[in-house]
Amino acid sequence: MLHENKPGQIVILNGTPRSGKTSIATVIQNTFDGVWLNLGVDRFMAMTPKRYYPGIGLRPGAHCPDLEPLIVTLYQAMYESIAVHSRLGINVVVDVGHHDGYSVPRGILPKCAGILKDLPVLLVGVRCPLETVMERRIATWNMGYSEDGSVPRPVVLWQESVHVPGIYDLEVDTSQLSSEECADLIRKRLENGQSSTAFQRIADMRTEAD
Repeated sequence: MLHENKPGQIVILNGTPRSGKTSIATVIQNTFDGVWLNLGVDRFMAMTPKRYYPGIGLRPGAHCPDLEPLIVTLYQAMYESIAVHSRLGINVVVDVGHHDGYSVPRGILPKCAGILKDLPVLLVGVRCPLETVMERRIATWNMGYSEDGSVPRPVVLWQESVHVPGIYDLEVDTSQLSSEECADLIRKRLENGQSSTAFQRIADMRTEAD
């Protein structure tokens, strides 16, 4: 059931809230060969004490200078956990919404990419147009448009921030494809033996900045 003498595969699904990441992760867990654990943002938010909430779920534009250093550390702890599971031969799927929309740039994504150096990582951009995101927000949370008919600013900020720098091994559009179809594309990408370099390239961005 576990990989012998080699690390488990890591699949990171990066996208906005309501883009369909969790649904894809569930399909991966239920249908891919081997043991797949979901070590995504929601799991770690659930473990966060309320006084530090939402922890790593802090949305772009919601500046909390006192909390942000802890958020950096919590992200690093999450990725260290991902690395440990992979080194033990366990496959990991991660649904996350990376951004750098803090009070000052925090460089969290390059830091996290460095933690997974030398491990097999497939970075997937989960795209979804604003119109579809709004439909899902209304259906799920009954949270829709602003009184003037505009898209709420926090939703716009997510859409603008989450796909920066936009370096991926694979991208899927959940307004065009079902969760099962997205997972199938990921499966085929893993099976074709094509190298995955996105996370290493992002880690190198930190080296260049330093």
